[in-house]
Amino acid sequence: MAANRPRKPEQRQPDETTVSGPERIQKLLARAGVGSRREVESWIEAGRLSINGNPVEPGQKVTVDDRIELDGKRLDIAAGAEVVRRVLIYNKPEGEVTTRRDPEGRPTVFDSLPRLRDHRWIAIGRLDINTTGLVLFTTDGELANRLMHPSRQIDREYAVRVFGEVDEAMIKRLSEGVQLDDGMAKFSDISEAGGKGINQWFHVTLLEGRNREVRRLWESQGVRVSRLKRVRYGPIFLPSRLTVGKWEELDQKAVDSLSKAVDLKPVDIPAKTPSEQKTLDRKRRKQAGAGPRKSGGARWQVDSTGPSTGRKSSGKPPAKSGKR
Repeated sequence: MAANRPRKPEQRQPDETTVSGPERIQKLLARAGVGSRREVESWIEAGRLSINGNPVEPGQKVTVDDRIELDGKRLDIAAGAEVVRRVLIYNKPEGEVTTRRDPEGRPTVFDSLPRLRDHRWIAIGRLDINTTGLVLFTTDGELANRLMHPSRQIDREYAVRVFGEVDEAMIKRLSEGVQLDDGMAKFSDISEAGGKGINQWFHVTLLEGRNREVRRLWESQGVRVSRLKRVRYGPIFLPSRLTVGKWEELDQKAVDSLSKAVDLKPVDIPAKTPSEQKTLDRKRRKQAGAGPRKSGGARWQVDSTGPSTGRKSSGKPPAKSGKR
């Protein structure tokens, strides 16, 4: 009779969240929230890190039981013993820098994020101070590293307004590749998205994240980017409900889609403590009551007569129909 019993639905098998065995120091420190892999590598090159009193060697493996010091001060790496994979999506306003601390005192994208007790938010890629739109943050250094690494070919989509004449020959060159200061670059996809004359909107896609690459590609053709907004990173789109300067946490399905895109097994999002939930609820209420953050300084208003200051731009990125 057992053969007639209905089968239980197949359940998703989450990855083990507890880390066992030694691993590369960059990976452990990134997961512990001490610094990004790139930061850790720079510390190693500068001789600032030590393990159990000895200088760190490139590629050296460690565990959470090792004594790791930065500039002679012991690092708290207890959080590195567990994989915690939470992801935030943030709608970055103009005027914020994508860095944890800015020497010039400018506002940063981290200023508005919820604080964590044992981990820290890691930015997945960067946007320059004048670019708006989607920025992802995670507590998992391995997820961040894979999503940013060029070998993964994770596509980033942008809505861009171009000031200048754009013809089919230019679009062809940008699709096939042009030489920039740091090598060849191209858009993997370009599509028109509205506008007339010398003010046109396009949706463009890149498979890497070099510094100011979208702007430099267009500038190489003698035209100027007047507005730039990231609208997608891999499988995650910027939702229309998320207004400028606001954030929200991705649910399990969305986090799993990011994990799958970079060949990571799913990890269950940890349940929030009552204190954490209370803090998040208070933060959301505060966000709901506050208007979008305004950036200081004059803005460019691009029209047929060129740039001017003192006026707000009325142009908005048009919605792109169909599948991106």
